[in-house]
Amino acid sequence: MIEEIAVLKQRIQELEKLQEERKQAEEALQERERHMKLALEGTDQGLWEWDILSRKVVYDDNWPRIMNLPSEGRHVDMDQWLASLDAEGRAAFEINMTDYLAGRVRYYEIEHRLLTENKEWKWIWTRGIATERDPLGIPLRMIGTYRDITKRKRAEEALRESENRLREITTKIPGVVYQFYVKPNGAMGFYYVSDMSEHVLGLKSDLEGYFERFSAIVIPEHRDGFIKSIEKSVKEASEWKYEGMLQKPSGEIIWFSGNSTPSLRENEIVFNGIVRDITDRKKAEDTLKLSEVTYREIFNTVNDAIWVHDIETGEFLDVNNAVTEIFGYSVSEALNLNVEDISSGVHPFIKETAMKLFRAAADGQPQHFEWQCKHKDGHFFWTEVNLKRASIAGKECVLAIERDITDRKRAEEALSKSEERLTEAQKMTHLGFWYWDVKTGDVEWSEEVFKIFHLDPKEFTPHIDSIMALSPWPEDHQRNQELINRAIETHAQGFYEQKFLRPDQSIGHYYSTFQGHYDENGDLLSIFGTVLDITERKRAEEENLVLKERLQHADKMEAIGTLAGGIAHDFNNLLMGIQGYASLSLMNLDPSHPNYERLKRIEDQVQSGADLTRQLLGFARGGRYDVKPADMNDILEKSSSMFGRTKKEISIHRKYGKDLWIVEVDRGQMEQVFMNLYVNAWQAMPGGGEIYLETENIVLDDEQALSHAVKPGQYVKISMTDTGTGMDAKTRERIFDPFFTTKEMGRGTGLGLATVYGIIKGHGGSINAYSEPGHGTTFTIYLPASEKEVAKEQTATGAIARGTETILLVDDEKMILEVSKELLEAMGYLVYAVGSGQKAVAVYMEKRNEIDLVILDMIMPGISGGETFDRLQEINPAVKVLLSSGYSITGQAQEILDRGCNGFLQKPFHPEILSSKVREMLA
Repeated sequence: MIEEIAVLKQRIQELEKLQEERKQAEEALQERERHMKLALEGTDQGLWEWDILSRKVVYDDNWPRIMNLPSEGRHVDMDQWLASLDAEGRAAFEINMTDYLAGRVRYYEIEHRLLTENKEWKWIWTRGIATERDPLGIPLRMIGTYRDITKRKRAEEALRESENRLREITTKIPGVVYQFYVKPNGAMGFYYVSDMSEHVLGLKSDLEGYFERFSAIVIPEHRDGFIKSIEKSVKEASEWKYEGMLQKPSGEIIWFSGNSTPSLRENEIVFNGIVRDITDRKKAEDTLKLSEVTYREIFNTVNDAIWVHDIETGEFLDVNNAVTEIFGYSVSEALNLNVEDISSGVHPFIKETAMKLFRAAADGQPQHFEWQCKHKDGHFFWTEVNLKRASIAGKECVLAIERDITDRKRAEEALSKSEERLTEAQKMTHLGFWYWDVKTGDVEWSEEVFKIFHLDPKEFTPHIDSIMALSPWPEDHQRNQELINRAIETHAQGFYEQKFLRPDQSIGHYYSTFQGHYDENGDLLSIFGTVLDITERKRAEEENLVLKERLQHADKMEAIGTLAGGIAHDFNNLLMGIQGYASLSLMNLDPSHPNYERLKRIEDQVQSGADLTRQLLGFARGGRYDVKPADMNDILEKSSSMFGRTKKEISIHRKYGKDLWIVEVDRGQMEQVFMNLYVNAWQAMPGGGEIYLETENIVLDDEQALSHAVKPGQYVKISMTDTGTGMDAKTRERIFDPFFTTKEMGRGTGLGLATVYGIIKGHGGSINAYSEPGHGTTFTIYLPASEKEVAKEQTATGAIARGTETILLVDDEKMILEVSKELLEAMGYLVYAVGSGQKAVAVYMEKRNEIDLVILDMIMPGISGGETFDRLQEINPAVKVLLSSGYSITGQAQEILDRGCNGFLQKPFHPEILSSKVREMLA
């Protein structure tokens, strides 16, 4: 018993020691956690933990500070976190997490943007790894780190913008900008050479061996001096300047100048400089040398007085012989004069003003003015003066060239009184003007006013009555008279707009501003006014209004089209299920069975439903899957002939354009377009009538294309005219609206012309209608031309083709997946059916050697059909994929087909079509 007690005490002591050690370990752990928290506190990084089953993420204390959240913001719901990502971030998360879960990457790691509480986007880098997995290896819990990289991202963006600006600047500098380095070990080369190198020197701007290639094209006579000048600058780390000649690789010889400035960096010298083509300057210098020989002779033979001023002092350095003729001084006397001696001395013709003008010219701003000068004998006269800086014999000067304009000034003074009214009107505007003397009633027009009104001054005399007759709209006169009276009463400037008739009876518009002139008693003496032709502006405003209305209509049609397309997509999926099960039942029934005909009628009703959704898809512009080059003359001939055989009371006249350009169209949709138009015309001609079809090639310029809301270029124009009852303007404006019909309830869906409109627009074309009650209707269609050749048509056999290959069937609609699987199996195929893109990729990776064909739904949640196709191609570039859908969203189907998808299958499809398409793909 004593021994047991001793053992027990010893055990208790061991437990107490163990408990003490555990306590110390826990305290040490808490201390390390506290140190870790202190280390991370205030930084831009931290830790997170994600419970995948509960979709909860817990961040450390840094997270609320970085994301501008309250302290409880450490706890984040995963759905809330995803909602704060932008679209690009969500896509990156899905792809990276999918890759991590599939074991393709070791860590989950992305960079993304998150929207903070104060609506600021933050860039976050995140990396994580699973810490707990279920028996199947699926992660249940993950931990990781994050870092705020917003500053780095902004710095990277700023750097990119800076580099782009630098490159843009250097490409606009008329020379080769470069950066040249020299290392302590003597190594040298280029960090940068601008793209102008090829233009200026004929050398590509790639840096490898650039110096050697540059040196090689310097002509031999200059090469040694060129190299020695560079060696000297490198040795002394001094500025480099050089001029020489080189021969481009093309053989052209040019003069070039080079200069650069050194800057010392750690362990290297960097020269920043530029090389320019100075051939033109050198030629100019040679020309100048030649011209200096004849300078004196020309200088002394011109009729204008020339004074050469010293740019520093303003003193006269030289004068020509004309100075003595105009001013009366000899050359020697003139050289001893100053500006004040030859100025009138009356402000502003004084020395101070002259020196201000001289200084402006010396600063490189040419001056042109008129000046009153003083002759040697004391009389005054007028000159026209031009001051310009020049370089003469290597000395910077200002040339004063003076022409005697005394006679002209006298003539101007004589005309000044007669031109006072013109001058006053010109102060208001440079446009046409008019003047009305209220006392005499005389009216004067400038030449521009006659041009605006398209009138001949020799045939039309402006008068109040004759002017009023140009605008036969009493309401305009009454409105404008009120504006004129109000302006006269307040002595204010007035304005008005007025329509007028030109001699050719076309209507113009003008805008007039006017101002009354009054005597000292305030009585009106006369009115001055301006006239501005605003006909084109008015026309542009009207055209702009029409374009706005068209845009509003297009927006409305787009919105309704999107809704119609979505409805068609869902309805096609329903029809697919009905079609599939009906077809499966028919396969197992004898034609004598009483339910056989009932099932056939179900198929017929499905076809009717499919026709309806085809119209919806046509209107929604979502059905262009079988686009091929086609001849519109052939389509019109076959469709009109088929219609004419059923409607004997309608006579069809055809006028086809020769050598009609080819168009790229969905032939089935084009036939649907014209059948709808034929039926529409037939219903408008209850007693029979005529239909006229015409085709031609046409080129639309920018203005014509804008009016049709298409791109400029070559088009095929199709016109269809009927002799029916026609339409009024109100009906014509709505004929392309979906579900709009003039028929009785139950006699039409109102989708016919809406479908026509959607199909033509979906083909990049334009359609418009012209009609008047009792005069029939004309539809005009423009379709863009193509340079491709017409494709041959293929006809279906109508039999169900069978096979034994293996098919991977992918569709997120369970009913369609099941019925399509049964149909394919009934045709003899082995089928793997999956309900998502993720599963399709997984199955294909496992069984790629067995699968001969993939039938892929286009629109699926998660990984879409397009992304699934891309991943399948990554696994096997030769994979055969048949795309299937009941709708195309903004051309997604065509985009996938363009990326290499082998074919397309429109839902709902008949077993015969399915079997034929599968055999075509597997052939």
